Amino acid sequence: MDLIKLGWNSTFATHHEPWRAKGLIPARVTREDKYTYTILSEHGEQSATLMGKFRYHAKSRGDYPAVGDWVSVRALPDENKALIAAVLPRRGTIMRRAVLAGGPAYGEGRAEEQVLAANVDTTFLVSGLDDNWNLRRIERYLAVAWDSGTNPVIVLNKADTCIDTEAVHAEVEGVAMGMPVICVSALTGVGVTKLRDCLQGVNPTGVFLGSSGVGKSTLINSLLGGKAMLTGAVRDGDSRGRHTTTHRELHQLPEGGVLIDTPGLREIQTWNDEEGTSRAFADINELTARCRFRNCRHDGEPGCGILAALEDGTLDPGRYKNYLRLNHENRKLAQRRGAQSRFKR
Repeated sequence: MDLIKLGWNSTFATHHEPWRAKGLIPARVTREDKYTYTILSEHGEQSATLMGKFRYHAKSRGDYPAVGDWVSVRALPDENKALIAAVLPRRGTIMRRAVLAGGPAYGEGRAEEQVLAANVDTTFLVSGLDDNWNLRRIERYLAVAWDSGTNPVIVLNKADTCIDTEAVHAEVEGVAMGMPVICVSALTGVGVTKLRDCLQGVNPTGVFLGSSGVGKSTLINSLLGGKAMLTGAVRDGDSRGRHTTTHRELHQLPEGGVLIDTPGLREIQTWNDEEGTSRAFADINELTARCRFRNCRHDGEPGCGILAALEDGTLDPGRYKNYLRLNHENRKLAQRRGAQSRFKR
């Protein structure tokens, strides 16, 4: 197994060095099934579980391995298994606030992170042009991608179903803040090579995010040059998917590098801080800077840059409302995390 083609580099090697001295080897997580993992190492593909010491020291859900993580493991080649001792420091981590169901007794109101993919270079934000695309959702995905420190690419799939792709492309470019917007058709192959060009760097890692039924798995199959994953048709009438992808999984590109497929996301909230929202709505922040008063509330004050833009039509009311909603979520999340931190002390 050539770990370099999986994205291994000198930075990860430095982080792994203390574990190498203890006889452990590096591996990359390719699949996560609760607390059982599939990894690739010098021994090939193996099943892996966590060492008891790792479980004991893990403080939150985000400390556990995720697809794309590099880990230090004790290999058991005779059993084709391994024990995970450590997760190496991440970069380019796609995180969201975990969706916790079951009511207050099960932590519904608790702020807890969920790592969707780790060590990512490029995040492909996929929407389907068969009545599935939504500007407000794209704005939210952009904020999450910027939070992660990855390079976002907006992908408008199923161009073969759209009557006027140029008009849609122009509309999405209006919220993309200079990021690439690519119209593709996984069915016909149009535009797929442009996605490959967005994977820059040596042996890069790309992740595909989007709601169910937008064609993430089909696009990845096209880039892999074969059929690596099951795909399914969307429902008639509402273009909703059938959740063919039920888990996150990493796939190797023939020329080097990897792609990570993810299940359809029903909802996604930012986790890290307000930087992602700020970058996704850079135009609104610029308008705010034009306000006459530094503490302007944008609620009737004279010389307000936001109100002037809303009145002359240069700022979409829906975009501004989404901006306010995301900032509100960020503040509430910061309050919950702060309260939990104080409680732990």
